[in-house]
Amino acid sequence: MDAWSSPLIDRSLPALVQGYSWLPGLLRERPDGVASTRVMGKPALAVRGPEAVRFFYDEHNVHRGGALPGPVLSTLFGHDAVHTLDGGAHRARKEFFLPLLQADRIAGLVEHVLPVWDDAVREWSRAEQVVLFDASSVVLTRGVCRWAGVPLDEDAGEAEHLARDLVAMVDGFATAGPRHWRARRARNRQEERFTRLVEEVRSGEAAAPDGSVLAAVCRHREATGELLHPHTAAVELLNVIRPTVAVCWFVAYTAHALHLHLRPDQRDRLRGGDTAYTAAFVHEVRRFYPFAPFLGGLAARDLSWRDASVPAGAMVLLDVFGQNHDEELWGDPYAFRPERFLDHAVERDELVPQGGAEPRAGHRCPGEGLTIGLLEALAVRLAGLDHTVPDQDLRISLRRIPARVRSGFAVRDVRVPSGSPSAEAASGTGVAARRPLADVTEKR
Repeated sequence: MDAWSSPLIDRSLPALVQGYSWLPGLLRERPDGVASTRVMGKPALAVRGPEAVRFFYDEHNVHRGGALPGPVLSTLFGHDAVHTLDGGAHRARKEFFLPLLQADRIAGLVEHVLPVWDDAVREWSRAEQVVLFDASSVVLTRGVCRWAGVPLDEDAGEAEHLARDLVAMVDGFATAGPRHWRARRARNRQEERFTRLVEEVRSGEAAAPDGSVLAAVCRHREATGELLHPHTAAVELLNVIRPTVAVCWFVAYTAHALHLHLRPDQRDRLRGGDTAYTAAFVHEVRRFYPFAPFLGGLAARDLSWRDASVPAGAMVLLDVFGQNHDEELWGDPYAFRPERFLDHAVERDELVPQGGAEPRAGHRCPGEGLTIGLLEALAVRLAGLDHTVPDQDLRISLRRIPARVRSGFAVRDVRVPSGSPSAEAASGTGVAARRPLADVTEKR
C-alpha cells in the first residue's frame, strides 16, 4: 500500500511534548531509516542517515522555501531570511555569508572574543557566583559586534540588552507561551534597531568599518542587482550575530562535559593545547549535546525514497538529533567520548549538528566554522579556568527545545591563573589589557 493512501494521525502535538525524542522514536523500529507521519496538517516523511542527508539537501528533491513555519521566522530566522530561499536567489544571498567561511575571518572573530573573555574572567573573580550561560552570551555579543562592526553603547548597557534579546530569539522559537512571545518582542526590537543602523550607514550618518560584516551587508545586492531592502539587510546581519551568540549554549555544554564526563588527564590535554584532542572534544560536544532536533523542507516534486512515495508539497524531516545519536554511526552514542573523533575522521554528512551537505552551495549553516573556531578556543580557556562548581541542577531535559543546562552552569571562586591572558590583563600587560573593553542528559 502507498505510504500516503491511508489516513495518518497528525503528530504536531507529540512533537511539541516529546521534544528531541519524537523523531528518533518514530524511526526506532524502522531499520530502513524512514517513517511516514503527518505534521501541521501535511503528510510528512521522516528520514535519517548520510544518504538521507544528501537526499534532503538536493534541491531537486526538497525545497526549504515555504517550509519554515511563520512562528519560527518571527523568532529565530526572520522573514525573508536566506533560510527561506532556494535556487539562484538562495545562492546570490548566500554570497554575503560565504566570506565568513574563510579561515582568516574565523580567526578574526576568535581574536575579538578572547580578549573580552579574559577581561570577563577578571570580573568573575570578584563575583560571588557566575552563570556561564548568561555571562558567556554577553562576552560573545561584545566580541561578535566588534568583529562585525556593529556599535554598542556600553554606558547604556547595550551589550547586555542585545545579548538577552539574541538568546530569547533562540530560546523561544520552538515553543508556545511566554518564551515564544518574549522571542517575538526581542526580534521586533532588534530588527528595528538594525534596520536603522543599515539606513544610517547607507546615508552616511554612521560609519561601517572597511571589510566588516556591517559594511558587506549594507552593500550586498540581490540576484536582481538591487541592494537588499534595509529590513532584509538587518535580518541577515542578525543571522550572523544571533547564531554566534547562541554558542553560549555550547559554552555551558562544554563546562558540563568538563565537569561530568572528562577525566583529569583529558582536561590536561585541553589545557596543554593538544590541538587534535581539542578539535575532537569540540566535535563530541556538538554531537553529544542536544541543539537542533530536526530540519524540515517540502518535497519539490513527487518523489520516492526507499520505497516510500512522497507527494509534492509533503514535508520532509531530517532527524538531526537521532542521526547524531545513531548506534550504527557512532557506537555507544550516549557515551561522551572525544576519542571517537581521533579514531574516525569527521564525515560531512554523518555529523550534522548544524545541518549537512556543502555550505557554499546548500543550506548547511555557514556559521558552523565560526562555532567550531570559537568552541576550540573557549574550551581551552574553560579547561584552564580555576573555579569550583556549587550544587545545582545540571540536568538537561530532552523535552525542552532548545535544550539547555537547567542551572545555566554556575561557577564560584573563579581564580585567574598566573601566567594566563586574564592574569596579564589584570596586571596591565598582555593583549587583553591593550584592547578596550568592555546528571547527565535525561533520556525521557
